[in-house]
Amino acid sequence: MNPRSKVLAPVAGAALVIALVLCLVPADASLMAQEQQAVTAVSAGWAGPSPFRQLDLPAPSALRTGSGRPGPDYWQQRVDYTIRATLDVTTHVLEGSERIRYVNNSPDRLAFLWLQLDGNVCGPESVANLIQLPPLVFGDGVFDFTCSGNGVRVRRVASAGRPLSFKIYDTTMRIDLPTPIESGAGLEFEIDWSWEIPDQGFARMGRDGTLYQVAAWYPRLMVYDDLSGWNIEPFIGPGEFYLEYGDFDVELTVPASYLVTATGELLNPEDVLTSEQRSRLARARSSATPVAVVTAEEARANAARGRSGTRTWHFRAEGVRDFAFAAAPDFRWDATSWDGILIQTFYRPEALSWEEAIRMSHQTIRYYSERLARYPYPHATTVEGPIGGMEYPMITFVPSSELREDLYFVLTHEFGHEWFPMMVGSNERVHVWMDEGFNTFMNIGAVKDYFAGEPYADTVVTHLHNLHARHSVPGKEQPISLPPAEQADLFWTAYQKPTFMMHLLRTEVLGEERFDRAFAEYVAAWDGKHPSPADFFRMMEDGTGMDLDWFWRGWIYSTSRLDQAISEVSEEADGSAIHIRNLGEMMMPAELRITYAGGSSETVRLPVEMWYQGPEFVYRARGRVTAVELDPRGVYPDDDRENNRWPGSRGAE
Repeated sequence: MNPRSKVLAPVAGAALVIALVLCLVPADASLMAQEQQAVTAVSAGWAGPSPFRQLDLPAPSALRTGSGRPGPDYWQQRVDYTIRATLDVTTHVLEGSERIRYVNNSPDRLAFLWLQLDGNVCGPESVANLIQLPPLVFGDGVFDFTCSGNGVRVRRVASAGRPLSFKIYDTTMRIDLPTPIESGAGLEFEIDWSWEIPDQGFARMGRDGTLYQVAAWYPRLMVYDDLSGWNIEPFIGPGEFYLEYGDFDVELTVPASYLVTATGELLNPEDVLTSEQRSRLARARSSATPVAVVTAEEARANAARGRSGTRTWHFRAEGVRDFAFAAAPDFRWDATSWDGILIQTFYRPEALSWEEAIRMSHQTIRYYSERLARYPYPHATTVEGPIGGMEYPMITFVPSSELREDLYFVLTHEFGHEWFPMMVGSNERVHVWMDEGFNTFMNIGAVKDYFAGEPYADTVVTHLHNLHARHSVPGKEQPISLPPAEQADLFWTAYQKPTFMMHLLRTEVLGEERFDRAFAEYVAAWDGKHPSPADFFRMMEDGTGMDLDWFWRGWIYSTSRLDQAISEVSEEADGSAIHIRNLGEMMMPAELRITYAGGSSETVRLPVEMWYQGPEFVYRARGRVTAVELDPRGVYPDDDRENNRWPGSRGAE
């Protein structure tokens, strides 16, 4: 866990808490407050620090405010790239040169720069290949982070015609500057490089025959921010990318028979597309129904015919954090539009299931735009190929699948990443739950929307309960706050458990309207910026009017277990007393279904504040109770459901 957002360490035993506080001198107001908090925790019935104590978050400032929003002094760096590259499909080598404009908006003088060379993860002596991390398993799918091949060859680094000293350390490169970049100043420099594209590139990119899906392919600046300075976490596979925002001007030279799609808008369609393709594309820009820009027959004919020579495709993207592209001679190309956004699918003729992908894409972009924030880019493009699923600004890579449910889930998941982290640029190398978790959570609603009325729509939430039973194993489960490279079960801790957490926060703790408004405000506030966990916590609390530190502590910074139980029901003069116990460490609200003498029943939802006074709570029902059930809808991940009923339950032990 990031030490800048750590929680207070739990102390075993209330007596020790009191002793430690009483030994501290001088007894100023803050220490007296700490002592009182400890005493209150004991007198309220907790055998240790209160689970409702505040998280130890970084102090608010003019950079990041107490409400979780960027402050008036918030800053971040800017990086603009001009790249010229040529793809040799015989050798699979990509030769490139780039001019980088780096603007130092920080208050610091920078004497050196750190860059990412992610392709070096493929080198035989890379850290990733030496430690051989196990693959990430998604049911029947496997993401293999290993990558064989060669690393990036950097031939030249220079500024204003003068060489710059640089040193490469695995997947990072340090450039030492003859003169530091002052605050508010900028630097332009050039890098010449080459890279042999691997067939499977660390589960993020690669090639399949004549098809290329290319990403993490050019030297990129690491992020320098107010939280950590240079974010120099190495790239070894599981953690994805943390990048600065800027503009890209990219020219890609490929064989003349190849069709290219990429991040950014195509600036020279008249040079690379036929008049018929341009006409169809223009029609698609105003069509809510799909238009075949390149048909299956045309794709096959183009691949068979081939062309000699090369063509250069010119793209420009503004305000994005990365650039990726795909190229093949036999792409089918479907396109449509929604609210002025061009939506495109590129796929090979044999991928017949992808004929529905354009409709899936249209629904996905509409759905997320209406619930989070409008899709911010001019086009949304997805490409079929060998990669199991990966996202970049404006373009995603998705595999073919015979099951439309599988195809839709991966497609909508990768498009969801256009909001997290392409818009809301969290640090995926450290806080993966803010990226994969938020996005997978949004996928639940998208699936329900697309498959409404079909059985698959009803399985996405129950699936989370099944996964919890298999993956949330005491003694083996890890907190989701750990960086992804330290996670043994990334499928659960990065994707599914954060999804379960967000789902319960929305449906059981806050309510849908309250949650949705605050979550959308978070997206709007941090669009194009770099939020931390503390910023998210504060914005959700500020927007919902509820202190949620107890929730974050239980779900993110621990592996707390939930076990609510009915210990007894006793008769009183004016009704019945229902005794409820919290046998686990996790705090959550409770729901009771109460049956009364005579057969009437009611459902009572009790807020989490019921546990303020300790792990035991008594609910007084007006009437003689004959039966009680905790969590009658089965929405919570309760470890022991046998103690959730009275009578007939085993009771709290």
